[in-house]
Amino acid sequence: MDVAERGLLLENRWDDAVAASLSPEALLVYRSNLLGSDKRITNYGGGNTSSKLDERDPLTGETVKVLWVKGSGGDIGSMRLDGFATLYMDKLISLQAIYKSDAQEDEMVGLYNHCTFNLNPRATSIDTALHGFIDRPHVDHVHPDAIIAIAASADSRKLTQEIYGDTVGWVPWRRPGFELGLWLKKFTEENPKARGLVLEAHGLFTWGDTQKECYETTLDVINRATEFLTKHSAGKSAFGGERIKSAMPEKRRAVAAGLMPVIRGLISKNGPFKLGHFDDSPEVLEFVGSRDLATLAPLGTSCPDHFLRTKIAPLVLDFDPGTQEVADLLPGLPEALETYREGYAAYYNRCKRANSPAMRDPNAVVYLIPGIGMLTFAADKATARIAGEFYRNAINVMRGATTVSVYRGLPEQEAFDIEYWLLEEAKLQRMPKPRALAGKVAFITGGAGGIGMASARRLMQDGACVVLCDIDRGVLETSRGELAKSFGADAVSTVWADVTKEDALVAAFHEAAAAFGGLDICVCNAGIASASPLEDTTLAIWQKNIDILATGYFLTSREAFRTMKEQGLGGSIIMIASKNALVASPGAAAYCTAKASELHLSRCVALEGAPFGIRSNVVNPDAVLRGSRIWKGEWGEQRAASYKTESFDDLEAVYRERSLLKRSVYPEDIAEGVAFFASEISSKSTGNIINVDAGNANAFTR
Repeated sequence: MDVAERGLLLENRWDDAVAASLSPEALLVYRSNLLGSDKRITNYGGGNTSSKLDERDPLTGETVKVLWVKGSGGDIGSMRLDGFATLYMDKLISLQAIYKSDAQEDEMVGLYNHCTFNLNPRATSIDTALHGFIDRPHVDHVHPDAIIAIAASADSRKLTQEIYGDTVGWVPWRRPGFELGLWLKKFTEENPKARGLVLEAHGLFTWGDTQKECYETTLDVINRATEFLTKHSAGKSAFGGERIKSAMPEKRRAVAAGLMPVIRGLISKNGPFKLGHFDDSPEVLEFVGSRDLATLAPLGTSCPDHFLRTKIAPLVLDFDPGTQEVADLLPGLPEALETYREGYAAYYNRCKRANSPAMRDPNAVVYLIPGIGMLTFAADKATARIAGEFYRNAINVMRGATTVSVYRGLPEQEAFDIEYWLLEEAKLQRMPKPRALAGKVAFITGGAGGIGMASARRLMQDGACVVLCDIDRGVLETSRGELAKSFGADAVSTVWADVTKEDALVAAFHEAAAAFGGLDICVCNAGIASASPLEDTTLAIWQKNIDILATGYFLTSREAFRTMKEQGLGGSIIMIASKNALVASPGAAAYCTAKASELHLSRCVALEGAPFGIRSNVVNPDAVLRGSRIWKGEWGEQRAASYKTESFDDLEAVYRERSLLKRSVYPEDIAEGVAFFASEISSKSTGNIINVDAGNANAFTR
């Protein structure tokens, strides 16, 4: 079976009918999105595209040549037209007269703003000169694994010649910037028939006279490298063959869930909280279980885009799932992490320059565990996931390079100069300030219901990631989709559990740990309600209330407590109780008793949690009818009958008029109480109660 039959080659997805309907500018977006939608072509945020187009000058009315090039920080797979910077080509070219030596590299980037066309506010990227100085109408710059495998090989130049002959050139490693742009200009002038250029240890440039030609050239050059590597890998064991056999999927996830909160706690103590991502894809397992892991992993990555996401090198944890359990790893974790931090500090001190920014977080981003997979940690979930994707690209690069040559990572000083580049530091300083709950993880039972969803939305507005836990699988999935649409798929996860079942709830918290790395906020919210006179209350009804509202809250808070204590980062446990926790109501003995138990449970948790920074507080709602699955069922019918009302709206009016403030209470109001107890604003509150009931004198806590 050849590479085409195995589905390894990129497919040409260019649609002439679609392209014919697009303006030149829109066609650039179309081309870019096609390239960026396939991670085999370039990673998220990596690479850039450009076109040199005729535009009407708004000042003179004359036709001028304008460079449209991806701006700083964009992603070609998802960007729109406003993601491109625009520069007058004649002004950009004229900057060559100012440039005298590579000591001016950073200075030249600041001058790009003076070339801006039509007051475009999009910041230019460091690769602007590379695109502008290539004398071709359309240019692609991407980072395909197959090409970087060639570019990162010891025999990079020789292999490029062997694969492409004179149709694709090669230049030695140089950090992107004005000087490299001049190198590319020189190459294209001296090689007018060339279709592209391999940049050592970096990536690929290709070009064409039309947008379609440029796109198809990019695909063809990548596919030829793929065919070459596939041919030479036939019959060979990758990475020296297997050393550690991969564990079964259940054990892999269990080990990850056991490790991630501990690692998260150790790396988040002295800085912003980190979020984690677990990857046990086949290519990761092949690498972490290989004989060559110990020699290849310390070499780090080669492509600058990979390196900026993954740091100088990963941390490899010594483990064999065939003979060890997660408990065997935990005692050595603090020392392993400290050793990595010391090594990173030594790297910084060896390579720093007089004007280097201060050393950043010295903790590892990538953690490799033989037989288990890869963990990645970053300031937010999306960045942690993307870091894992970049390291997976690096694995593919190492596989290809070691198949045909010897793999080489970036030289240490070059790697440092990219990581601590002053321009990169300036970009970091421009990042918006993190939101109040950025880096925090919330677990919400009854998460798909009215109060659960309102609480999730409120916490996510402040930057938290949320795990929705519910017994209704259908509603759970619908709720996940709603939150993902508003806040991004990375920020929300779901898990099914019956809160009365210990095993199910333990598994749910393990899944939450594997999804985000740990836990900071737990909202105990799963509930039911029932009403009947005492003499008519069956043991089954009594037990159901106790099981869900008392035992369910106990099990939920216990598992949250265990995770938070293990992390060592404190936490906030919030119980959604009821006015009935404080005030008995006739005809609801089972419900009132169970709700009262929640109140006292919270106080117990507050007492035991205080030494560990774990707070426990209660939000007491009353008469939250809208959005509630409870009120739409038997409970609502019973209450309506009790108050002799004919409709849901009438029942809501009864409760509204009963309150001191004469106002209805909604799920969003309860969510504000949850957000208060979840935030640092309430960091000195534990064992407390907030009544959100529009005023009920009988429920006053004092």
